[in-house]
Amino acid sequence: MTGRSATAATTTRGRRPVQTAAAVVAVVFLIVGVLGFIPGVTSNYEDLTFAGHHSGAMLLGLFAVSILHNIVHLLFGVVGLALARNPGGARGYLVLGGFVYLLLWIYGLVIDQQSGANFVPLNGADNWLHLGLGVGMIALGWGLTAVERGRETRAARETPGA
Repeated sequence: MTGRSATAATTTRGRRPVQTAAAVVAVVFLIVGVLGFIPGVTSNYEDLTFAGHHSGAMLLGLFAVSILHNIVHLLFGVVGLALARNPGGARGYLVLGGFVYLLLWIYGLVIDQQSGANFVPLNGADNWLHLGLGVGMIALGWGLTAVERGRETRAARETPGA
């Protein structure tokens, strides 16, 4: 063996997998935020309101959106790109962001969707998407970190004099 080190877990661009995953997730949020403002991609675009359950706009004809909802997606994407610049930030973005989405999923399940509490707005499709995002983001953050730590541990054992 040729003395592998902790850098063995980095990609060819010097980024760790958790950073790449966080950046990809962030870019998806940016794309979704932009798509929410495009008529045709967002059906009933003329019913798009700033916030609240009265917004009739539906991203891809399925997910309830409002201007506030789209802005939140854009901000979540910008924050994700900033945090993806280092492994700790990327892991934090994925794990903490995942927990935020799990809380949002629970919130969406317990509120009356026709009430003022549904200010984002959320519908059933949003709720289940939030569950998937929460679980997926946490799995990426924890899973990629665990894989990387396993590689570092193996590399340290295989390095002479370690």
